[in-house]
Amino acid sequence: MTIECFPAPWMTDEHRMLFDTAARFFKQQWVPRDEAWRAQGMMDREAWREAGAQGFLCASTPEQYGGGGGDFGHEAALVLAQGEAGLSGFGGSLHSGIVAPYILHYGTEEQKKRWLPKLATGELIGAIAMTEPGTGSDLQGVRTLALKEGDGYRINGSKTFITNGQLANLVIVVAKTNKDEGAHGVSLMVIETDEVQGFRRGRNLDKLGMEAQDTSELFFDDVVVPQENLLGGVEGQGFFQLMQELPQERLLVALAGVAAMRFAMKATLDYTKERKAFGKPIFSFQNSRFKLAECQAMLLACEAMTDAAMVAHLQGKLGVDRAALLKYYVTDCQFKLADECLQLFGGYGYMREYPIARMWADSRVQRIYGGTNEIMKELASRFL
Repeated sequence: MTIECFPAPWMTDEHRMLFDTAARFFKQQWVPRDEAWRAQGMMDREAWREAGAQGFLCASTPEQYGGGGGDFGHEAALVLAQGEAGLSGFGGSLHSGIVAPYILHYGTEEQKKRWLPKLATGELIGAIAMTEPGTGSDLQGVRTLALKEGDGYRINGSKTFITNGQLANLVIVVAKTNKDEGAHGVSLMVIETDEVQGFRRGRNLDKLGMEAQDTSELFFDDVVVPQENLLGGVEGQGFFQLMQELPQERLLVALAGVAAMRFAMKATLDYTKERKAFGKPIFSFQNSRFKLAECQAMLLACEAMTDAAMVAHLQGKLGVDRAALLKYYVTDCQFKLADECLQLFGGYGYMREYPIARMWADSRVQRIYGGTNEIMKELASRFL
């Protein structure tokens, strides 16, 4: 059973070709390994090398820095392809769609040449360390300090809920370079974890869902980095840099939500048309058809919103308010749809061996990370 969707207005033939190639690769090469990855709590590092070799990392990074030379539509196509395969463990969208753009947009020329090519091959795996044990959405309140010392900085602090945290060896750390200046004291420090002393990883966090995606605590105990690791080379720019990139992060979350909704609809339609109760397919009952019609309406609405946001973003016109509303609306619908679909599976829907159960659990965090949906509404309300 295929879920027919309106052609995305932003998708070119090249985007579609990348989607088809990536979806086929993920289904053939990675889906058979997904159960093992879930059991161990992370993907294999070798899978990142495979992604780099296939051109699935840094697809929108310019060729001069080792990337694919595409646009954000290529990153979006890869997110949709990952969802088509039902994979939630690959943190490639954060690596390519969040970490690499920070370096590309705000890094010095030397920083771009130093880090981007290795991110594109998978030699470096990227993470961004924002959240702290006592600080979530309030990025001005971070307590991690990066204080000037000689020709470099000494970093102390801790971070939590860091995606790619167990495997990442290039981490962008949100820190205070001046603890008395609020937002103006925030800077982004880039740490190559294999090159420093005092960096350590905490446990791989035991999550409700997204079991194959490593999410970790990170600790910085007198980590010393050179001046050259201050992103952009100028202190106090971190908060501005974060605010500029957050709309794209929220669009990525929405794209993942749409992809998951498509997968859930396909799995549920297949199941309800094959599974029988009282001698006839579950799909033949009016309640089943009505629930699936409601779910399809939610999916189409979310697709339309996300496609419109994609068009705006590719034109450089996606605002903070629109991205916030998109992230909140799509992820709320995603969880509602996953819950309705799971119900149609009956008892089997509660079994982890069924993809719908894993998708239901995976979808819950979408309403939390990238800024909680409550914060999204607060942000959007300021523009009303």
